[in-house]
Amino acid sequence: MRVKRRALLGLAAAALALAGCDKLAPGSRTPFNGVDITGSDLGPDFRLTDHNGKERSLADFKGKAVAMFFGYTHCPDVCPTTLSDMANALKALGPDGQRVQVLFVTVDPKRDTPELLKSYVPAFNPTFLGLYGDAAATAKVTKDFKIYAAERPGKTPESYTVDHSAQTLVFDANGKLRLMLAYGTPGDKIASDLRILLNS
Repeated sequence: MRVKRRALLGLAAAALALAGCDKLAPGSRTPFNGVDITGSDLGPDFRLTDHNGKERSLADFKGKAVAMFFGYTHCPDVCPTTLSDMANALKALGPDGQRVQVLFVTVDPKRDTPELLKSYVPAFNPTFLGLYGDAAATAKVTKDFKIYAAERPGKTPESYTVDHSAQTLVFDANGKLRLMLAYGTPGDKIASDLRILLNS
């Protein structure tokens, strides 16, 4: 529950900070379920390695909408829930789901080896990719995208948990950051937002 509280507080703060990025006219309703952060200064890119050992950046996924989520494989609730929601969203999209790439960026590179990411992330959907970097690369990408991540000691040195932001960042097919989805957004609502981006 501590992870959820901190993650939701971080999301609320980020949403307030980015609320001015919504480009719709005053008084009009956004078509999105997520927060429109078009024009924000987050990112704008990353250089990490996927669970197959290939170096990746946003350019690799041009032509697809990209949903990027930060977490770790030992996460007890937020991460598996979000990955399940994303899997349900792709299922709801039908054939258009092939035009979406889901990226799971680990904030726990000490434990999340490529082998572990490869067994964990695609279990939710075979197209999902786990991304990792060394401590410096992880620190850079979390700073660039304003992601909160902090270790909390466990009963043993190996059983620590990681408090982390729980929002999902969504890029359009041109690699532009467009949306921030709150933790717990249902798959059908995620699919609705992705469909708008894919057809715009």
